[in-house]
Amino acid sequence: MLQFLAKFLYIVENQKYRLIILIVLFLLTSLLDTIGIGLIGPFISLASVPETVHKNAFLNWLYVQSHLNSEVIFIAWFGLIITIIFYTKSFLSYKVQRYVFTFSYDQKGRLCKRLLKAYLAAPYTFHLSRNTALLIQNIISETNNFCNGIMLPLLSSAAYAIVSIFLGLLLIKTDVTALLFILAMMLIPVSLYHQFKNKLAQWGKEASLAQVGMIRTINHSLGGLKETRIIGCEPYFENQIGEYVKGFEVAVSSSQTFKLLPRILIEAVLVTFLVGFTCIFLTSNRSTQNLTGVLGVFAIASIRLIPAITQMTNSIGLLRNNSYALNKIYFDLKEVEELNLNKNSELFPDHNRVGLSSHESFDEPLMHFADKIVLDEVTYSYPNVQETAIKGICLTIKKGQSIALIGKSGAGKTTLVDIILGLLEPQSGDIKVDGVSVYKQLRSWQNLIGYIPQSIFLMDDTVERNIAFGVPDRLIDSERLSKAIHDAQLTELIAELPDGVKTVIGERGVRLSGGQRQRMGIARVLYHQREILVLDEATSALDNETERLVNEAIKSLSGTKTLIIIAHRLTTVEHCDRIYLLEKGRIAKSGSYQEVVLGETNED
Repeated sequence: MLQFLAKFLYIVENQKYRLIILIVLFLLTSLLDTIGIGLIGPFISLASVPETVHKNAFLNWLYVQSHLNSEVIFIAWFGLIITIIFYTKSFLSYKVQRYVFTFSYDQKGRLCKRLLKAYLAAPYTFHLSRNTALLIQNIISETNNFCNGIMLPLLSSAAYAIVSIFLGLLLIKTDVTALLFILAMMLIPVSLYHQFKNKLAQWGKEASLAQVGMIRTINHSLGGLKETRIIGCEPYFENQIGEYVKGFEVAVSSSQTFKLLPRILIEAVLVTFLVGFTCIFLTSNRSTQNLTGVLGVFAIASIRLIPAITQMTNSIGLLRNNSYALNKIYFDLKEVEELNLNKNSELFPDHNRVGLSSHESFDEPLMHFADKIVLDEVTYSYPNVQETAIKGICLTIKKGQSIALIGKSGAGKTTLVDIILGLLEPQSGDIKVDGVSVYKQLRSWQNLIGYIPQSIFLMDDTVERNIAFGVPDRLIDSERLSKAIHDAQLTELIAELPDGVKTVIGERGVRLSGGQRQRMGIARVLYHQREILVLDEATSALDNETERLVNEAIKSLSGTKTLIIIAHRLTTVEHCDRIYLLEKGRIAKSGSYQEVVLGETNED
């Protein structure tokens, strides 16, 4: 339980002070509740025999101080006070419950934002080993499970536990025998819950895994809709999601059904108590007047205890059922934050690196770049992989120069580019711009770079928002947008669109051709005025004519931008100033196109 609370407090972060406020409010409402219920017994006794007001020292003192001449009027005022206490308690309970819901759902929003921020800040290697469906499920579903299955039940349990403790103390004062009788009867539902506690956790885990499977299946089937339709494998995905839905149904229905048991059992237990205790009381020849008072207190207390104990039992079940969600969120946050901390404190301490997770605004000043970029003995190995991917690479890129990285698949081209982009951090070596390590100001270095991959990521949004990617509408510069469109040779396309730059292009740019999508990617980096453009197989998926058009757009940037190009089609790098041939993570050959490409061809 202590580990559970430690994980919970780690997730709620700096909101702990609000939890303290809630506990204080729970105590206040429980105290009012107990006082009100505790006064019910004396009120019933007074109403039955008004003269008993003089037999109780406290009530007699109140009667004398009130200067009332009638016991009946005193009893009426006494009843009014009890009513006011209950109304005050009810109003306060409503406000506290509203605060609980506000706090819980506010925490869900904060947690969604914190998880997304953590995932965006995570090292690139973290994402290489994670399925996007799992991360989406954590941000959307597991935060919801945390709110409804951990936060609310935990706060409710605390509230109901405090109420139960106060009422328990009241019942001890009223009649210890009756309280012991109830506690003995309560062992039945408690033992039942204890028997099923592991099952509850298992059902929660199965439901969570089923949700991940459903999201992943939907992503696969709709993400590759063309292939799905042409191959005719719709039944495969339908059957797959059917299996996950069935697993989710069994897990959730089992846990939901179990929630009904405590209320049913507790109601039966309390009815048994009322009947059994009355019979025992009468057979022991005790005063029936006392029985009326005791049963009055216990009856009213039962009205509060039944929902309190039922809800507390259900809440404990929910906590157990959703412990898997708590663990997932906790371990993901812990892992990402520790990865970032270790990277900043352990790797390259002499360089004072800020870490590869730096994700401040791209409004940060650009790193000074007037002369050259130098890769100095860069070496990199992927985590848990023995073979070194990049082995002591040295190369220099002059400002305005175009270079190409060529080689067979697995030669290390993409890994080297990911290092240049700042996504991967080498185990040794450095990247310097005009003599300054990029790791001293990584965000400023990344603000110099524009990345154009083979498959451009496009949002299901307007042309304008896709080109000015990540910029709020109010800050989009229309002149810069127009220039980027012109330089990327998209002017004719925009003119043909029904709403111009306001046209929605569909998910992943489905309404555009391959060449148009690539030029959208070029327009994006041009809009953000990046000085260094990295093109990773940017034209390999295009037909010859489309490739020619995209290459024209790229060539027009030569001299004005520094270009780093990965290409399989060697004709696309003819215009480059220098070619680097990579083999097994090393530079095997470098020089002009004629020296590297044509020379290599002649040898074959």
